[in-house]
Amino acid sequence: MANPIENVVNKLEDLLRPKTKSGLVGIWLDDHKMVDAARMVRESGIQKFEAISPFPLHGIDDAMGIPRSIIPWVTFIFGLLGCGLGTLFTYWVSAVDWPLIIGGKPMFSLAAFIPIIFECTILFAALSSVGAMFYINGLPKIDPVIIDPDLTCHKFALFVPEESDGYSKDNLEKIFKDMGAIEVRPAEF
Repeated sequence: MANPIENVVNKLEDLLRPKTKSGLVGIWLDDHKMVDAARMVRESGIQKFEAISPFPLHGIDDAMGIPRSIIPWVTFIFGLLGCGLGTLFTYWVSAVDWPLIIGGKPMFSLAAFIPIIFECTILFAALSSVGAMFYINGLPKIDPVIIDPDLTCHKFALFVPEESDGYSKDNLEKIFKDMGAIEVRPAEF
């Protein structure tokens, strides 16, 4: 009989382990050629594919057709929520729950509570940004698939899954090789 703790750990690992997809990968040494290849892949009708790079690439979002992130909106909305809750909290504590008259000061003195309101704003904005990033990026993941170990230092790759609309292995191989890929091969990612 299996240990119940092991069962829970195994279920968590299965949830956190990324689901792999089969497809075609092209690997480049030049980031500019890879960005141009991404633009060509998108123009060929493929909408869903991945770019793998050791550092952020200027223009890759436009080349892949990736819309602006919603993270700034999440940060702004939760920052406003934190500001409002900080204001309500300081008002409730000073004027409702524990009203003390000290030196003729009003029950709710906004200037005295600015640090608390500011800190609540920053706390909610920061935590919501991190939480949204984890959710959007599907993190955390354990045992990620490694296409090529050099993709973390000096190589760049495009991965197109087989279930993408318009997927054609021959067409993609031609695009990748014409755009200067040093290696084109089937892979899982």
